[in-house]
Parts: sequence; structure tokens; C-alpha cells
Amino acid sequence: MRGLICGPKLAACGIVLSMWGVIMLGMLGIFFTTHSAVLIEDVPLKEEDIFPDKNPPQKIYELYNTVGYNCFIAAAMYILCGAFSCCQMRLNKQKEYLVH
Repeated sequence: MRGLICGPKLAACGIVLSMWGVIMLGMLGIFFTTHSAVLIEDVPLKEEDIFPDKNPPQKIYELYNTVGYNCFIAAAMYILCGAFSCCQMRLNKQKEYLVH
């Protein structure tokens, strides 16, 4: 069958992992863009980002937003992987239907 790359179990695993990735990265993106203080250790801060700046919180907020947008981009990539896995699942169902 054309376009069939992976089997039904791998496609199901891809769907489950994609759903988890979208949920997790979507929540992280929301928390980073709302500048959650708990995630400060995950923001790539350097000393030169804080001290020479006259308004250090603004630079930190920009870094938070950058990391948040990266999380949203990664969640979108997981959506694409989930869509691919759904297509593979559908192709596997068609193959199973045609064989029987």
C-alpha cells in the first residue's frame, strides 16, 4: 500500500506521544509567556543580560517570551507528527480492510 511507513502499533504510539507533547509543551508555553517565577531556572540568563541593562526585568521578560514561543513551535511540530500518525493509522486500517 502506498504511503504506509509504520505499523499500527507504532502509529498508535506516535498519536499518544504527540498528544502528550502538545499538552505538555502547550502548558509550558503558557507558563513561560505569563512569566512564571518557578521556571526562572529554565530561562537562558547570563550576567550581561541583567547588570548592564537599566531595565533588567524587561530583558528577562523577553527571554521568557522567547522560550514560550519556542515551546509553542515545538507543540505545533508535535501536532504535525500526530497528524502523520493518524494518517498512518488510517492507512493501516484500510490495508487491514482490503486484506480481509
